[in-house]
Amino acid sequence: MLDFLLPLWAGAAMGATAGQVGALAATEALLSLLGRPAAGVLADRFDRARVAAVGAILFGLSLFGYALANNLGVAFGAAVCGGIGGALFWVALRARVGEHLRDDAAIFSRLLSAEGTGIWIGFLIALTLLDNDRYQLVFATAGVACLLAAVLLLSTPTQIGGRSRVQADLRQVTRRLRPLLVVVAVTATVEFGVSLLLLLHLQRGFGLTVGQIALVFLPGFVILTALPLRLYAVVRRVGRAATLTSSLVASAIVAVGLAFAANPVVIGALWAVSAACLAAAIPVEQTVAAEASDGSLGRGMGIYQSATLLGAVLGPLSAGALYQSGGWRGACVGAAVVLVAGAALVPAALRRVGVPDRPPPQSADLVATPAAETVPPAPPPQRRRSPAELRRRWTVRAAVFIAGQVAFAALGHSWLAAVASGRFTLWEAVNGDLGGAPWQMGASRIWLIIFLVDSIWTWTRLLRHRRSGA
Repeated sequence: MLDFLLPLWAGAAMGATAGQVGALAATEALLSLLGRPAAGVLADRFDRARVAAVGAILFGLSLFGYALANNLGVAFGAAVCGGIGGALFWVALRARVGEHLRDDAAIFSRLLSAEGTGIWIGFLIALTLLDNDRYQLVFATAGVACLLAAVLLLSTPTQIGGRSRVQADLRQVTRRLRPLLVVVAVTATVEFGVSLLLLLHLQRGFGLTVGQIALVFLPGFVILTALPLRLYAVVRRVGRAATLTSSLVASAIVAVGLAFAANPVVIGALWAVSAACLAAAIPVEQTVAAEASDGSLGRGMGIYQSATLLGAVLGPLSAGALYQSGGWRGACVGAAVVLVAGAALVPAALRRVGVPDRPPPQSADLVATPAAETVPPAPPPQRRRSPAELRRRWTVRAAVFIAGQVAFAALGHSWLAAVASGRFTLWEAVNGDLGGAPWQMGASRIWLIIFLVDSIWTWTRLLRHRRSGA
């Protein structure tokens, strides 16, 4: 939410000019971009969970800085802290996850699924708090989440025996990954650019509010939670090159479709397809970067994320220029052309990186970790829950949900009761236009949405269990 929230907050609360807003966002992005290779080196020399915890603490302090800022000087200080903290956290965390790649070939798909869950839950919470312009409360809540992440990381077992200093040099890793990095940077530029174009088009072309725009994006975020693990089976069947190529071609088709989309409903459906493409492509890219890093997972993840972040910086700039010169349709068609060109580069890029096109049958063969680098044993595979256990757990969650909603209703803060009584129309309630209602009503709405998504996910699994049993 930070990229979305900072411009709104800086302009509304700080009275910043457009140039100052751009400089604030660029400060954090640039420091995060420049800090990622160094963060990779640190993640290879020290315990990765501890490095990630330091990054989470710094990022949390940055968010508290935004919450307490009363002038732009403090805001720029928070941006510096956030850029450094973000680099340390994300690089070390992904390197830590990559340690288990040889034991679980789908580990990066699991990571993306977890990130997708965090995105849509955080998105709902932040937008509910923003209904009443509570920017400080949003920043503070996000800061608490970062500190909680640090506590969880510090509670993990410390690696035994330290790390070997005999690892691949940063330049060696960069040289091997360069073909992949070119594809990643080009496609990330287009993907981030299209995301910005979509926001501008929904706001200016259709005149949607923040809550309405959120509803357009929300299905895509839920897809990032549900599909990565399921799409990993496709990767094993058709190969990495075919998966990446088809994802980019499909994204190009989506970009052309967006150019001619007649209404926000069609745009939301196309964005959901784009999210499915990301759910297939991102874990493949991260797995290839991990495999090709010659045991230097921190360096590999740092360089890979630098390429992604470079696209995040260049994408909005190029998209804005295309939007001004060619309009919405011209920008979307231009993005589609670049995506098709990127798709054509994928097979040769993967061959030059030198990783197998299909993951080996035995996941233990995926990463050749140097013997001198001692890696903690991976946790045992999670057992699949039985249908009876799924039903029991859902019943407990449903009971807690009902009790909580009854409590909200007794206090006069139930979102469901407000809609049923006609206090708000259904359209106002769904879009978050609650007219200064207390935050408890927003919390009631968020809880309802989370419970509905959880129920759909649980009962879908139960239905699949029943069909497979039959």
